[in-house]
Amino acid sequence: MYPAITLNALERLLNARFKEGFLSLKDLPQPSAFKDMDKATKRIVQAIQLKEKITIIGDYDVDGVTSTTLMKLFFDEIGYPVEWIIPNRFRDGYGLSENIIPRILGTDLAITVDNGISAVYAAKLCKEEGIELIITDHHLLAQQVPEAYAIIDQKQQECSFPYSDVCGAQIAWYLIASVKNALGIKINMMEYMELVSIAVIADMMPLQHINRAMVTAGIKALNKSTRPAIRAFLEHAQKETLNAEDIGFFLAPLLNSAGRMDDAKYAVEFLISTNIYDARVRLGHLIDFNIARKAAEQEITVKALAQVDLDDEVIVVEGEEWHEGVVGIVAARVARHHEKPCIVLSNNGRGLLKGSGRSFGSCDLFGMTESCRKNLEKFGGHQAAIGLSLKTENLEVFKEELQINFVQSNFSKEEIDPDIVGELDFREISFDLTRLIKQYEPYGEGNPTPKFISKNVEILQADTMGKESEHLRFSFAQEGIVMAGVQFKTREVYELGSRVDVIYTVNENHFRGNVTLQLMVEKIVQ
Repeated sequence: MYPAITLNALERLLNARFKEGFLSLKDLPQPSAFKDMDKATKRIVQAIQLKEKITIIGDYDVDGVTSTTLMKLFFDEIGYPVEWIIPNRFRDGYGLSENIIPRILGTDLAITVDNGISAVYAAKLCKEEGIELIITDHHLLAQQVPEAYAIIDQKQQECSFPYSDVCGAQIAWYLIASVKNALGIKINMMEYMELVSIAVIADMMPLQHINRAMVTAGIKALNKSTRPAIRAFLEHAQKETLNAEDIGFFLAPLLNSAGRMDDAKYAVEFLISTNIYDARVRLGHLIDFNIARKAAEQEITVKALAQVDLDDEVIVVEGEEWHEGVVGIVAARVARHHEKPCIVLSNNGRGLLKGSGRSFGSCDLFGMTESCRKNLEKFGGHQAAIGLSLKTENLEVFKEELQINFVQSNFSKEEIDPDIVGELDFREISFDLTRLIKQYEPYGEGNPTPKFISKNVEILQADTMGKESEHLRFSFAQEGIVMAGVQFKTREVYELGSRVDVIYTVNENHFRGNVTLQLMVEKIVQ
């Protein structure tokens, strides 16, 4: 099923991911490559000169939070007061909407970041209220585009920006650079790049082309940062430096938890902290939100797994008033557990189901669900993740149509793990391998960490570890070569001496001055 992989073969495979080679910041396109960038810049400069009221409108995920933070910090740096709003997930809904128009009355110029490209009605209301609107977004355009003074979105057909997969914070960074140039002032754009790197990773942009260059530079800037929020996080994490994994698995969930559990404004307030004492207190709030998020997620995951119909190819589960902020994470967990796409819905008790779906492997959940659109009230997303709402009376028909669409899609489970680069013999595992792997960091979306499969491996040892015995420590053997391994968050029981196939990544374990190689086990096939 998988080809045998050697060091040379792996190097060729990894190198092929970067058709342009490794770009650096000098390769970044100019801001004017974006459609309407120059137009938006002139309007912002005019607003500053005329002392007009400017309001920034963000979004409640990490990309929206960091985009809002970037704009706020820039205007603070140039000494111009602005207001900022991040809509509340539960009260306001997503992005620029009719619900927040009353809160921005009196604004002369509204600037959206990481949202707005679908806000047709809200843009109309802005015009009626005399609010001029600049939309900066990175999402796909619908058939109808909002009426605005300027729209900066690289997915517009008329846009000459050469990269389509960039996030909202990158566009905000470009807008800041453009306004800075127009004002003829000197500011250090690297201090903004550190926040951009967080957003690129959290929003799962492909870590290729300029994204890799911006993340690499941003992480270097983060590790030299004097920003109180970053110092407080490093202190909490007991780390001296951050890497892409630290951002993706620890910092991003903390920033996300505010919007999931309460209000994303707390994440912005943390990032803009002006001293370490405030940053520590605000980080404490985010930690509390994240603890609550994990508890809600765990509780709903147990309930969702209990509902699963194993005969369904697309899992759909629903519960009374399940927390809307975590249903997407639960869907991802259930999808991974059953290796099937999953949709998790929360019933508000008033006849409406609202929730999120996550795909599995290369399955196009968006395409399959879009074919059922007549049963839905709201729907959006992309191949791997969707958001939707529907009336309770349409649920059964929706589920039936989904199963039919799955069969018609001809999705093959043979395709479920494209990240496995090949079959690796234990004799090929060495420090030369890990050195090669490090050369192509940072890993993430579009540049996944190389994953291997080793077959006919004997389990010599499988001991539990962790406070609740939720992890396993292994010793594996293949043809006389013994390797250590770790598998996190598993309750599986393995028979010693059994022969299995192991799917894993390889890393270096640094402990008390010693460096050893170990397998980070993702799955064991018995």
